[in-house]
This record gives sequence, structure tokens and C-alpha cells, in this order.
Amino acid sequence: TTAFLDMYHKLDATAEAVQEMGLRAVLSEACFDHFRPEEAERSRRHITRRYATPSPYGPRISYALGPHAIYTVSGELLQWSADFARDHDTLIHLHLAETTTETEQCLARFGQTPVRYLHSLGILSPRLVIAHGLYVDEEEIRILADHGVKVVHNPASNMKLASGYRFHFDEMRAAGITVGLGTDGCSSSNNLDMIEAMKLASLLGKVWRGDPEAVTCDAIFHAATAAGADILGLRAGRIAEGYLADLCLIDLRQPAFAPNHNFISNLVYAANGSCVDTVICDGRVLMRDKHVLGEEEIMECAARAAYDLMKRAAKT
Repeated sequence: TTAFLDMYHKLDATAEAVQEMGLRAVLSEACFDHFRPEEAERSRRHITRRYATPSPYGPRISYALGPHAIYTVSGELLQWSADFARDHDTLIHLHLAETTTETEQCLARFGQTPVRYLHSLGILSPRLVIAHGLYVDEEEIRILADHGVKVVHNPASNMKLASGYRFHFDEMRAAGITVGLGTDGCSSSNNLDMIEAMKLASLLGKVWRGDPEAVTCDAIFHAATAAGADILGLRAGRIAEGYLADLCLIDLRQPAFAPNHNFISNLVYAANGSCVDTVICDGRVLMRDKHVLGEEEIMECAARAAYDLMKRAAKT
């Protein structure tokens, strides 16, 4: 991939890595207040300061708000985030309707399901990007569609964490929702392989419906490319005049593409990330012949850092 939406801690460290590697990213720093007014005020000050300071990272990196979830962020801070996002024309990245436990807790605490709770707060808008969205009914799908909310499916994470698998991909798209595809974080999907994510999403969508014609490879490919770019507000994800020069070139000599009578089907069902030969972002070649400049040093540094962390953790 050439661009991604991220939510985690240490936004500046992530931004520096993205800048150095030449990628694009929309970065949101995870925000929590745990229903404590003093923590909410601390979050508001931090976000306001972040947006008031000119970004040193250039046009390939932008910010989004990152209220973590409805069970870690108060309704008041969610509403403030929605107002701030509207005033600053920025995205909100939120985990929602990911588990049955979340839904049960939301019903117990607020008397509503997660989507209806957000609707009651008045924060649904085209700026809102929901990660997961597994536990929604027909009415909630219509509510999301009516407000232009975007939804991102994360099949590998949902399976690894046993969160669920009945993602309403076809139903959401039929309702007019822009549906993207994601991997979630390394801790819950490990390899962050978007080609693998396409296969998992398509197969999951078929098996729980008992319909081999559901969640087609073409629809999933669109979710992973054009729809993803649209969610991020990028003129990308398509090879067309006026679009960004962000490309992944696939090595068709790989066995996954033999015979190559249906490229999209082969890519989704037979290939994986190792089939990508070249990556270009903003016209700059970031990977050529499956090699990223400096990758050996990066992997060595990561291994040393991980070893050091484990060693220090063992002493605590």
C-alpha cells in the first residue's frame, strides 16, 4: 500500500517514519478520557495544541482525530471531537461495534446500540470513519448511509481476536456506504498484508452467507484501492489523468498468476504481498525488485529494540 489511516500513540514518531519512507498517511493519536472530566480536558488541550501548530511533515501526512471507542471516551468528548472535526475539516477515526461485549455494555450503560448511541449524540457525519462495524442491523446501516459515515472492514483482526465475522459488506455498499478494507494493528493481524486482507474479507463474506457469489473479488479490490483513497480524501486509488502517481506494480511471473486469465481473481484469491515488485508514491520509487532501501538496517534495529524491551520487561 502507499497510504494508510492509523490510530495509536506517539504520533510524531510515526509521522517521522512515514516521512522518511516516502509514504502517505492520515495519522490520529488515540484519545481516551475514561469518562473522567480531567482527562477529557487534557485531551482537548492536546488536540487543540496539535492543530494550532503548523505540521512539519509536509503534504503527504495529515492528521485526524482519534477518539478510541465509545467505552473509553465519554459522550461529551465525542461531541467535542465532532465539533472540532467540523470546524477544522478533518476526519474522526473511531472503533465501533467491534464486539458483542461492546454492544452489551452500550445497551446497559446508554440503553442503545453503538450506532444508535452515536446518532443520539449527533456526531454521525461524512467525516466519521468507523473501524469494524460488525454488529449493526438494517436500520443502523441506513442510519450510517444517510449520514455519509465511512466503514472499514478488518477481517484478519476480527478473526484473530474472535470479535466476529458477519460483516455486512454487500449490504453496506448497496445502501451507499463507502466501505474500505484494513488490517488493524500488528498486534491483531501481524503481517499487515492488504492482499491477504482482500482474500480473507471475500471468503468470510461468502461463508457466513452460504453464498459463493457474495462479496466478489472485484468489489473487494475496489474497497482496498479506490474506496480506501476516497475515505482518506485522496485523489488516488485509480490509474487516471489527474490522479496521484501512487502505484503498486505486481510481478506477474509469480505462480499465483498462472494462468492469468482473470487478474483480479488471481490477485485476491491466489496472491499475497510478496507478489508486489515495485511501489511508487508521489512519483518516487520506494521499492524496486521487492527491495526497500535500508530494509536490512530497519529490521536489525527493530530486532534490537524488541529484544531490549523484552529484557527490560523481564526485570519488572
